[in-house]
Amino acid sequence: MTLESGEVLPSVEIVYDTFGTLNASRDNVIWVCHALTANSDVADWWPHTVEKDRFLDPERYFIVCANFLGSHYGTTSPLSINPATGRKWYYDFPRVSVRDMVACHKLLAAHLGIERVKLLIGSSIGGFQCMEWAISEPHFAENLALIATTTCSEPWAAAFNESQRMAIRLDPTWGELSDEAGLNGMAVARSIALMSYRGGAAYNATQQESDDINDISFERRAHSYQQYQGEKLRRRFNALSYYRLSEAVDSHNIARGRGSIAEALKRIEAHTLVVAISSDILFPPEAHTPMREHIADVEYHLIESEFGHDGFLVEHEKLNTIICNFLNGKN
Repeated sequence: MTLESGEVLPSVEIVYDTFGTLNASRDNVIWVCHALTANSDVADWWPHTVEKDRFLDPERYFIVCANFLGSHYGTTSPLSINPATGRKWYYDFPRVSVRDMVACHKLLAAHLGIERVKLLIGSSIGGFQCMEWAISEPHFAENLALIATTTCSEPWAAAFNESQRMAIRLDPTWGELSDEAGLNGMAVARSIALMSYRGGAAYNATQQESDDINDISFERRAHSYQQYQGEKLRRRFNALSYYRLSEAVDSHNIARGRGSIAEALKRIEAHTLVVAISSDILFPPEAHTPMREHIADVEYHLIESEFGHDGFLVEHEKLNTIICNFLNGKN
Protein backbone atom coordinates (compact mmCIF):
# COMPACT_ATOMS: atom_id res chain seq x y z
CA MET A 1 0.00 0.00 0.00
CA THR A 2 1.47 3.32 -1.09
CA LEU A 3 0.87 6.03 1.49
CA GLU A 4 0.13 9.67 0.79
CA SER A 5 3.74 10.48 1.77
CA GLY A 6 5.04 8.14 -0.95
CA GLU A 7 6.29 5.56 1.54
CA VAL A 8 5.10 1.99 1.05
CA LEU A 9 3.68 -0.59 3.44
CA PRO A 10 4.46 -4.05 1.97
CA SER A 11 1.21 -5.40 3.42
CA VAL A 12 -1.70 -4.23 5.54
CA GLU A 13 -3.81 -6.06 8.09
CA ILE A 14 -7.18 -4.57 9.09
CA VAL A 15 -9.13 -5.54 12.19
CA TYR A 16 -12.85 -4.79 12.22
CA ASP A 17 -16.04 -5.54 14.14
CA THR A 18 -19.58 -5.94 12.83
CA PHE A 19 -22.94 -5.94 14.58
CA GLY A 20 -26.29 -7.03 13.18
CA THR A 21 -26.98 -8.62 9.80
CA LEU A 22 -26.56 -7.36 6.25
CA ASN A 23 -29.98 -7.49 4.58
CA ALA A 24 -30.70 -8.96 1.16
CA SER A 25 -30.72 -5.58 -0.58
CA ARG A 26 -27.48 -4.59 1.19
CA ASP A 27 -28.84 -1.14 2.03
CA ASN A 28 -28.80 -1.23 5.83
CA VAL A 29 -25.09 -0.59 6.45
CA ILE A 30 -23.85 1.95 9.00
CA TRP A 31 -20.10 2.52 8.93
CA VAL A 32 -18.57 4.01 12.07
CA CYS A 33 -15.15 5.70 12.02
CA HIS A 34 -13.74 5.70 15.54
CA ALA A 35 -11.89 8.38 17.50
CA LEU A 36 -8.20 8.63 18.44
CA THR A 37 -7.61 5.92 21.05
CA ALA A 38 -10.80 3.91 20.52
CA ASN A 39 -11.05 0.55 18.79
CA SER A 40 -13.29 -1.25 16.32
CA ASP A 41 -15.68 -2.50 19.03
CA VAL A 42 -18.10 0.45 19.05
CA ALA A 43 -20.11 -0.96 21.95
CA ASP A 44 -16.93 -0.86 24.05
CA TRP A 45 -16.36 2.91 23.83
CA TRP A 46 -19.58 4.63 22.67
CA PRO A 47 -22.06 4.17 25.54
CA HIS A 48 -25.63 3.09 24.83
CA THR A 49 -25.40 3.32 21.06
CA VAL A 50 -25.24 -0.30 19.88
CA GLU A 51 -28.62 -1.15 21.37
CA LYS A 52 -32.20 -1.73 20.23
CA ASP A 53 -33.98 1.50 19.22
CA ARG A 54 -30.69 3.43 19.21
CA PHE A 55 -29.03 4.87 16.13
CA LEU A 56 -26.74 1.83 15.96
CA ASP A 57 -29.59 -0.66 16.42
CA PRO A 58 -28.17 -4.09 15.46
CA GLU A 59 -31.70 -5.38 14.85
CA ARG A 60 -32.15 -2.85 12.02
CA TYR A 61 -28.65 -2.16 10.74
CA PHE A 62 -25.45 -3.92 9.76
CA ILE A 63 -22.82 -1.89 11.63
CA VAL A 64 -19.16 -1.93 10.62
CA CYS A 65 -16.25 -0.31 12.41
CA ALA A 66 -12.62 -0.80 11.40
CA ASN A 67 -9.61 -0.12 13.57
CA PHE A 68 -7.75 2.55 11.61
CA LEU A 69 -4.22 2.38 10.24
CA GLY A 70 -1.55 3.08 12.87
CA SER A 71 -3.64 2.11 15.89
CA HIS A 72 -2.30 -0.84 17.82
CA TYR A 73 -5.70 -2.49 18.31
CA GLY A 74 -4.97 -4.98 15.55
CA THR A 75 -4.59 -3.01 12.32
CA THR A 76 -1.06 -2.51 10.96
CA SER A 77 0.82 -0.21 13.34
CA PRO A 78 4.31 0.42 14.79
CA LEU A 79 3.97 -2.82 16.77
CA SER A 80 3.25 -4.90 13.65
CA ILE A 81 5.89 -7.00 11.93
CA ASN A 82 7.60 -5.33 8.99
CA PRO A 83 7.62 -8.08 6.32
CA ALA A 84 10.82 -6.65 4.85
CA THR A 85 12.81 -7.15 8.08
CA GLY A 86 10.88 -9.78 10.03
CA ARG A 87 10.95 -7.43 13.05
CA LYS A 88 8.47 -4.97 14.50
CA TRP A 89 8.28 -1.61 12.79
CA TYR A 90 8.68 0.49 15.94
CA TYR A 91 10.15 3.90 14.97
CA ASP A 92 10.48 2.95 11.30
CA PHE A 93 6.71 2.86 10.93
CA PRO A 94 5.95 5.62 8.42
CA ARG A 95 3.81 8.64 9.08
CA VAL A 96 0.23 8.04 7.96
CA SER A 97 -2.45 10.56 7.07
CA VAL A 98 -6.21 10.50 7.51
CA ARG A 99 -6.47 9.81 3.78
CA ASP A 100 -4.31 6.72 4.29
CA MET A 101 -6.72 5.56 7.00
CA VAL A 102 -9.62 6.01 4.59
CA ALA A 103 -7.76 4.10 1.88
CA CYS A 104 -7.67 1.14 4.29
CA HIS A 105 -11.38 1.50 4.99
CA LYS A 106 -12.03 1.38 1.25
CA LEU A 107 -10.06 -1.86 0.98
CA LEU A 108 -12.21 -3.38 3.72
CA ALA A 109 -15.45 -2.14 2.15
CA ALA A 110 -14.45 -3.78 -1.14
CA HIS A 111 -13.56 -6.98 0.71
CA LEU A 112 -17.00 -7.01 2.35
CA GLY A 113 -18.76 -6.19 -0.92
CA ILE A 114 -20.16 -2.93 0.45
CA GLU A 115 -20.59 -0.34 -2.29
CA ARG A 116 -22.86 2.10 -0.45
CA VAL A 117 -23.84 2.75 3.16
CA LYS A 118 -27.01 4.03 4.80
CA LEU A 119 -24.92 6.17 7.17
CA LEU A 120 -21.26 7.07 7.47
CA ILE A 121 -20.63 8.48 10.94
CA GLY A 122 -17.67 9.65 13.00
CA SER A 123 -16.63 12.01 15.78
CA SER A 124 -13.34 13.89 16.18
CA ILE A 125 -10.70 12.12 14.03
CA GLY A 126 -13.53 9.77 13.09
CA GLY A 127 -15.20 12.80 11.56
CA PHE A 128 -11.99 13.59 9.68
CA GLN A 129 -12.16 10.14 8.09
CA CYS A 130 -15.84 10.46 7.20
CA MET A 131 -15.28 13.83 5.56
CA GLU A 132 -12.36 12.53 3.50
CA TRP A 133 -14.35 9.48 2.43
CA ALA A 134 -17.45 11.46 1.48
CA ILE A 135 -15.33 13.91 -0.55
CA SER A 136 -13.22 11.30 -2.34
CA GLU A 137 -16.13 8.92 -2.99
CA PRO A 138 -19.31 11.06 -3.06
CA HIS A 139 -21.69 8.19 -3.89
CA PHE A 140 -20.55 5.93 -1.04
CA ALA A 141 -22.76 7.36 1.72
CA GLU A 142 -26.48 8.09 1.49
CA ASN A 143 -26.26 9.92 4.84
CA LEU A 144 -23.27 11.44 6.61
CA ALA A 145 -22.89 12.45 10.27
CA LEU A 146 -19.98 14.67 11.29
CA ILE A 147 -19.75 15.14 15.07
CA ALA A 148 -17.41 17.41 17.06
CA THR A 149 -14.95 17.59 14.19
CA THR A 150 -13.26 20.03 11.82
CA THR A 151 -12.22 20.47 8.20
CA CYS A 152 -8.55 21.03 9.07
CA SER A 153 -6.37 20.90 12.16
CA GLU A 154 -5.91 24.45 13.38
CA PRO A 155 -2.71 25.63 15.15
CA TRP A 156 -4.51 25.42 18.52
CA ALA A 157 -5.06 21.66 18.17
CA ALA A 158 -1.59 21.13 16.68
CA ALA A 159 -0.02 22.92 19.64
CA PHE A 160 -1.67 20.50 22.08
CA ASN A 161 -0.40 17.59 20.00
CA GLU A 162 3.18 18.86 19.87
CA SER A 163 3.21 19.39 23.66
CA GLN A 164 2.11 15.77 24.00
CA ARG A 165 4.87 14.57 21.68
CA MET A 166 7.41 16.64 23.64
CA ALA A 167 6.33 14.79 26.80
CA ILE A 168 6.76 11.43 25.07
CA ARG A 169 10.21 12.35 23.71
CA LEU A 170 11.36 13.32 27.21
CA ASP A 171 10.60 9.84 28.52
CA PRO A 172 14.09 8.26 29.00
CA THR A 173 12.84 5.00 27.46
CA TRP A 174 11.83 6.71 24.21
CA GLY A 175 14.05 5.34 21.48
CA GLU A 176 14.26 1.84 22.93
CA LEU A 177 13.13 -1.03 20.71
CA SER A 178 10.39 -2.09 23.09
CA ASP A 179 6.59 -2.18 23.22
CA GLU A 180 6.82 -0.29 26.53
CA ALA A 181 8.98 2.57 25.24
CA GLY A 182 7.67 6.02 26.10
CA LEU A 183 4.70 4.85 28.14
CA ASN A 184 5.32 7.18 31.08
CA GLY A 185 5.72 10.08 28.69
CA MET A 186 2.47 9.07 27.02
CA ALA A 187 0.72 9.17 30.40
CA VAL A 188 1.80 12.81 30.76
CA ALA A 189 0.72 13.45 27.16
CA ARG A 190 -2.73 12.07 27.93
CA SER A 191 -3.10 14.41 30.89
CA ILE A 192 -2.36 17.32 28.54
CA ALA A 193 -4.89 16.02 26.03
CA LEU A 194 -7.62 15.67 28.66
CA MET A 195 -7.57 19.40 29.30
CA SER A 196 -8.34 20.03 25.63
CA TYR A 197 -11.03 17.32 25.62
CA ARG A 198 -12.88 18.64 28.68
CA GLY A 199 -12.08 22.33 29.17
CA GLY A 200 -12.40 24.49 32.26
CA ALA A 201 -16.15 24.25 32.77
CA ALA A 202 -16.07 20.45 32.93
CA TYR A 203 -13.10 20.38 35.30
CA ASN A 204 -14.65 22.97 37.58
CA ALA A 205 -17.94 21.08 37.62
CA THR A 206 -16.52 17.62 38.30
CA GLN A 207 -13.25 18.12 40.18
CA GLN A 208 -14.27 20.46 43.00
CA GLU A 209 -12.93 19.65 46.45
CA SER A 210 -15.19 18.16 49.10
CA ASP A 211 -12.82 18.80 52.02
CA ASP A 212 -13.40 21.34 54.77
CA ILE A 213 -12.46 24.74 53.33
CA ASN A 214 -10.87 25.65 56.66
CA ASP A 215 -8.20 22.95 56.30
CA ILE A 216 -5.18 23.62 54.11
CA SER A 217 -4.39 21.00 51.50
CA PHE A 218 -1.77 20.98 48.78
CA GLU A 219 -3.31 17.92 47.14
CA ARG A 220 -6.20 18.56 44.78
CA ARG A 221 -8.80 16.26 43.36
CA ALA A 222 -7.81 17.43 39.87
CA HIS A 223 -4.27 16.16 40.51
CA SER A 224 -5.40 12.59 41.08
CA TYR A 225 -7.76 12.82 38.10
CA GLN A 226 -4.91 13.78 35.78
CA GLN A 227 -2.74 10.97 37.14
CA TYR A 228 -5.57 8.46 36.84
CA GLN A 229 -6.33 9.36 33.23
CA GLY A 230 -2.67 9.15 32.25
CA GLU A 231 -2.22 5.79 33.93
CA LYS A 232 -5.42 4.41 32.41
CA LEU A 233 -4.16 5.07 28.89
CA ARG A 234 -0.65 3.86 29.78
CA ARG A 235 -2.12 0.48 30.64
CA ARG A 236 -4.04 0.01 27.40
CA PHE A 237 -2.28 1.91 24.61
CA ASN A 238 1.10 2.21 22.95
CA ALA A 239 3.25 5.34 22.83
CA LEU A 240 4.56 4.74 19.30
CA SER A 241 1.02 4.48 17.92
CA TYR A 242 -0.08 7.49 19.96
CA TYR A 243 2.79 9.52 18.54
CA ARG A 244 2.04 8.59 14.93
CA LEU A 245 -1.70 9.14 15.35
CA SER A 246 -1.16 12.62 16.76
CA GLU A 247 0.87 13.42 13.63
CA ALA A 248 -1.99 12.12 11.48
CA VAL A 249 -4.35 14.52 13.27
CA ASP A 250 -1.99 17.43 12.56
CA SER A 251 -1.85 16.53 8.85
CA HIS A 252 -5.61 16.80 8.41
CA ASN A 253 -6.74 19.33 5.83
CA ILE A 254 -9.51 18.46 3.38
CA ALA A 255 -8.40 21.32 1.09
CA ARG A 256 -5.05 19.68 0.30
CA GLY A 257 -4.93 19.20 -3.47
CA ARG A 258 -8.54 20.32 -3.84
CA GLY A 259 -8.27 24.09 -4.14
CA SER A 260 -10.01 25.16 -0.93
CA ILE A 261 -12.09 23.88 1.98
CA ALA A 262 -15.22 25.23 0.29
CA GLU A 263 -14.47 23.43 -2.97
CA ALA A 264 -13.75 20.19 -1.12
CA LEU A 265 -16.99 20.33 0.88
CA LYS A 266 -19.04 21.03 -2.26
CA ARG A 267 -18.07 17.55 -3.49
CA ILE A 268 -20.12 15.95 -0.69
CA GLU A 269 -23.41 14.61 -2.03
CA ALA A 270 -24.69 12.82 1.09
CA HIS A 271 -27.54 14.15 3.22
CA THR A 272 -25.36 15.49 6.02
CA LEU A 273 -25.78 16.01 9.76
CA VAL A 274 -23.30 18.30 11.52
CA VAL A 275 -23.25 18.29 15.34
CA ALA A 276 -21.13 20.58 17.50
CA ILE A 277 -20.68 20.69 21.29
CA SER A 278 -21.21 24.12 22.88
CA SER A 279 -18.20 23.91 25.24
CA ASP A 280 -15.79 22.13 22.88
CA ILE A 281 -12.51 24.08 22.95
CA LEU A 282 -10.66 21.66 20.66
CA PHE A 283 -13.08 21.84 17.73
CA PRO A 284 -15.43 24.67 18.83
CA PRO A 285 -18.85 25.31 17.27
CA GLU A 286 -17.42 27.95 14.91
CA ALA A 287 -15.10 25.28 13.42
CA HIS A 288 -18.24 23.63 12.06
CA THR A 289 -19.31 26.74 10.12
CA PRO A 290 -17.63 25.76 6.82
CA MET A 291 -19.54 22.46 6.86
CA ARG A 292 -22.79 24.30 7.44
CA GLU A 293 -22.08 26.78 4.66
CA HIS A 294 -20.60 24.64 1.90
CA ILE A 295 -22.19 21.17 2.12
CA ALA A 296 -25.20 21.28 -0.19
CA ASP A 297 -27.62 19.16 1.86
CA VAL A 298 -26.90 19.81 5.53
CA GLU A 299 -28.63 19.84 8.91
CA TYR A 300 -26.94 21.40 11.95
CA HIS A 301 -27.38 20.86 15.68
CA LEU A 302 -25.59 22.33 18.68
CA ILE A 303 -25.56 20.20 21.83
CA GLU A 304 -25.46 22.29 25.00
CA SER A 305 -23.00 20.55 27.30
CA GLU A 306 -20.34 21.45 29.86
CA PHE A 307 -18.26 18.37 29.00
CA GLY A 308 -16.33 19.91 26.12
CA HIS A 309 -15.09 17.78 23.23
CA ASP A 310 -15.88 14.63 25.22
CA GLY A 311 -19.52 15.66 25.07
CA PHE A 312 -19.95 13.36 22.05
CA LEU A 313 -19.34 10.47 24.48
CA VAL A 314 -21.04 11.85 27.58
CA GLU A 315 -24.15 13.30 25.91
CA HIS A 316 -25.13 10.07 24.19
CA GLU A 317 -28.84 10.51 24.98
CA LYS A 318 -29.02 13.90 23.25
CA LEU A 319 -26.92 12.61 20.37
CA ASN A 320 -29.09 9.54 19.98
CA THR A 321 -32.24 11.66 19.65
CA ILE A 322 -30.63 13.92 17.05
CA ILE A 323 -29.28 11.07 14.92
CA CYS A 324 -32.44 8.93 15.09
CA ASN A 325 -34.53 11.92 13.99
CA PHE A 326 -32.04 12.61 11.22
CA LEU A 327 -32.23 9.04 9.94
CA ASN A 328 -36.03 9.01 10.21
CA GLY A 329 -36.41 12.32 8.39
CA LYS A 330 -37.56 14.37 11.38
CA ASN A 331 -35.95 17.81 11.74
